[in-house]
Amino acid sequence: MVHGTDIMTAWVGLDVYLPTGRRLGVVHDAVIDAEGMACTHLFVRDTPADLVEGGIHVAVPWRWVKAIDEVVLLRWFPPTPIPLQS
Repeated sequence: MVHGTDIMTAWVGLDVYLPTGRRLGVVHDAVIDAEGMACTHLFVRDTPADLVEGGIHVAVPWRWVKAIDEVVLLRWFPPTPIPLQS
């Protein structure tokens, strides 16, 4: 987990890419654990409908993030579209 609100707010607007190189969307916000003040998820918007049903925003667990610099690179993402209702 990452600490530091200055770092986390700099992620807003970064493109998020799957391990295959396909774009998932854009970081909208970081979900913070209030007790530990650490990032637990990245909230991603502008997702393609064939990856996330309806193109809704999705919370990506921090453990799926491989690297963050000028973009966010994920180490894993489900191989099937994420359904709107599970």
